[in-house]
Amino acid sequence: MVSPVLALARFAAFSVWTLLLVPPYLMMRLVSHRVAGRVVLFYWQGVMRLIGFTVVARGTPDVGAGPALFVSNHASYLDIIVLGSLIPACFIAKAEVAGWPGFGLLARLARTVFVDRRPSATARERDSVRHRLESGDSLILFAEGTSNDGNQVLPFKSALLSVAETGFSGADGTIRPLPVQPVSLAYTRLDGLPITRAMRPFLAWYGDMTLVGHLLGALGLGRVTVEVTFHPATSLASFPSRKELTVHCHDLIANGVATLLAGRA
Repeated sequence: MVSPVLALARFAAFSVWTLLLVPPYLMMRLVSHRVAGRVVLFYWQGVMRLIGFTVVARGTPDVGAGPALFVSNHASYLDIIVLGSLIPACFIAKAEVAGWPGFGLLARLARTVFVDRRPSATARERDSVRHRLESGDSLILFAEGTSNDGNQVLPFKSALLSVAETGFSGADGTIRPLPVQPVSLAYTRLDGLPITRAMRPFLAWYGDMTLVGHLLGALGLGRVTVEVTFHPATSLASFPSRKELTVHCHDLIANGVATLLAGRA
């Protein structure tokens, strides 16, 4: 099932593509973060083609005049490539990601917000994320706080959605609530055939799996279809508390993932 030759060829193409795009991206960052964001979007779209992934998206990301928070389920580091190719936004990631080989460097270049998830650091990290939103950056959050086997959606951590309390100034100077858009993501087909529960660990990365070994295995597969559903955006203002917003996002995303995995989308 896994072709080592295909894996190495795709990894080589990915490496060359990265080396070609990094210099113009760094130059664009000196000019405008918005323009640099378009380069990042173009980069991830190129990576998707090079590694043999096809994305089927339903709905559209809410990227209006101001920033937004996208909340998604999380099965693998591959989710970053998929969502990065669809949404002009920066990721929120746990601090450990900064030290990952290769991916840590890419995350820093893409202006990922690294957060320390210890309770003692919650206030400081929340302020850091709010600063990024207030500067106009949209953000992508994996609200489970960790990846899983891709067959389910783990409970969301409501503390991670505290950033939803951030408002932003509209064109008329009024403070508007931050749009929060739930997103469901699932790896559904391999070479046109449904991906079974037993095959899902080839794409989902969790537990004690090694990064390099898993990456080469994923790149050695055939053509992978990823399905993404953008649910209607909402905001904290529509709910009595952050906990209710968290439950709403979780239920919507979990049902969306179940629908995608069942082939009923």
